[in-house]
Amino acid sequence: MILTLDLGTSSTKATVWAGSGPVSQGRGPVPTTCPRPGWAEQEPSDWWQSVIVACQQLDSDALAAVDGVGFSAARETFALIGSDGEPLGPGILWSDRRAGSALARLSWVSRHQPERFAAARWVMAPRDLIVFLLTGQPATDRTVAARAGLIDLAGSPVELAAPLLPPVLDPAGVVGRAEAGPAIAIGIRPGTPVFAGAGDRPCEVLGTGVGPAGAMVSWGTTANTSRAVATFPDPVPGGGRASPGALGGWLVEYGLSSAGGAIDWLAQLTGRTSIELTDAMAEVPPGAGGVVAVPWLNGARAPWWQPAAEAAFFQLTPAHGPQHLTRALYEGVAFDVARSLEAAGGADRIGAAGRGAATSAWIGMLAAVTGRAVERRRAAADAASAGACLLVDPDLALDDINPVVEIVEPDPGLVACYRPVRDRSDEACRAVLRLS
Repeated sequence: MILTLDLGTSSTKATVWAGSGPVSQGRGPVPTTCPRPGWAEQEPSDWWQSVIVACQQLDSDALAAVDGVGFSAARETFALIGSDGEPLGPGILWSDRRAGSALARLSWVSRHQPERFAAARWVMAPRDLIVFLLTGQPATDRTVAARAGLIDLAGSPVELAAPLLPPVLDPAGVVGRAEAGPAIAIGIRPGTPVFAGAGDRPCEVLGTGVGPAGAMVSWGTTANTSRAVATFPDPVPGGGRASPGALGGWLVEYGLSSAGGAIDWLAQLTGRTSIELTDAMAEVPPGAGGVVAVPWLNGARAPWWQPAAEAAFFQLTPAHGPQHLTRALYEGVAFDVARSLEAAGGADRIGAAGRGAATSAWIGMLAAVTGRAVERRRAAADAASAGACLLVDPDLALDDINPVVEIVEPDPGLVACYRPVRDRSDEACRAVLRLS
């Protein structure tokens, strides 16, 4: 048995895996606060609490049989940790826009909160802190450290981060063994090996099984499309970013602004749940009744990279309701995925990942907008956890723990419907960029 902890932006997902797939799952929420416009913060203590809450929902017998702990983790979020292991203030999220990249945000802390920076012993991502609490060993891995800009793509620490950087381990390496107190708190045996794991996108690429000719598309709080390549891409295709793969090689990544986070925002605004909104979307035909959404709640990211740009709806009328806005947001994300794939040079197929992979409407929309078949595996929503599981036990077979259950081909009718909608979306995006 393997326990994986997938530390996402809005929640932590705990999964116990056997050789045939997941046998028990739990989820613990992680609240985010926005104390100022453009800021996004979380309390590091909530990261650990979310792990406990998620593990409390798991089968106790399955937990007791766990032989190793693996991780998938959101990247570019960090907290400063003192020499006593205590966090020095809130963690700063990847979506925080006070200073751009994670390294720039670390530099912002050094300039604007020098006492906090001077007191720090470590800079840690959420996964790093959980590993530290479990084992007492400071560690990170190359996929998280490189994406945050704390090490360069050759693996060398950058000057600002070097004094604070934990040891950088291989994602499949063992950091240490779970100490008695934290092990008992989450229900595993003291002494259980704890593996470093990797960032969420490298894990999702592993968990979807897409090769160099394909692309992984993930729908979570945000969306991402990634392609695996064996050698460093020089030059990196327009609008993309290169980052290390979990098992070597590289990813060419396109991280989008918002996906599930936009639906969650609309849910809060309307008093409905995100599930209710997604279900209601079926009442609206493709094109959202003329509504066009630019879903850039966290600035325009891939393939645009205009952080000052913001979200917008176009062509609203009194006849439109939440169901139209929901479909328009889904379509807006799909169009940004298509643009990113086009910038990357295309792909012969798509492997779906993230919680959106369980939504048939999203899968069909994605196939139609991109013109590519979308492959869905049984645990597509848990592709990152599946990848983390494979890092713990490389003898496991992906097709055993996460087999393909559906391949959705582009529907010709939908493809035709979405061509003019894509044109209107392109115009709307250009209008927002001009106003930014």
